[in-house]
Amino acid sequence: MSLRGRAAILLAAALLAAASPALAQRRLAPRSFPPPEPADPVESEPARGPGPVSLPEPPPRDLLPPLPGAGRAAPTEDELGVTLYPNSTYLATFDAGRGQQFHLFGTNATFANMVRYYRVITRDRGEDVFEAPATHQFDIGRFRDREMDFRPSVTIKDYTWNGSPGYPNPLPGGDPPAFATIIQFTTAPPGARR
Repeated sequence: MSLRGRAAILLAAALLAAASPALAQRRLAPRSFPPPEPADPVESEPARGPGPVSLPEPPPRDLLPPLPGAGRAAPTEDELGVTLYPNSTYLATFDAGRGQQFHLFGTNATFANMVRYYRVITRDRGEDVFEAPATHQFDIGRFRDREMDFRPSVTIKDYTWNGSPGYPNPLPGGDPPAFATIIQFTTAPPGARR
């Protein structure tokens, strides 16, 4: 066989190999016989254009669970273990386990001002916990592994990061409607040495 004949056979084989998967798929596709009956037309909802969205009414206030710390007086500076920023608003208290508690306070002082304030009060530089959203923590007590789940501390977080209006005031209609900065106090358990 000549060189031209071999080239022609190789070319035909290559074309057949390239076309065979496409032919095989077409041949193997299942077909139903006879064709299915057309289904009954289904009435569809009319298309809605962009427009106002109505939200359901919130449940009456007396049916909602109480806010954490509702009915509880704001903790004292002795309970917190550190001086409280004068223009802060008590928001809530949460159980942290092992007798420790988280106390949340809100303020509209800037994050930078709050960090400077607690640097002076704690006489410590503290440390940046997160860069974004800005979060800074000051230790106010020694951590004891057998007595505590969390280090006694003051944590300050910027809630105006990325254009946010702030931490929403948990009281409906409360003034201000949001807080720029949240201060979290993590207390030591009762009887723990400082």
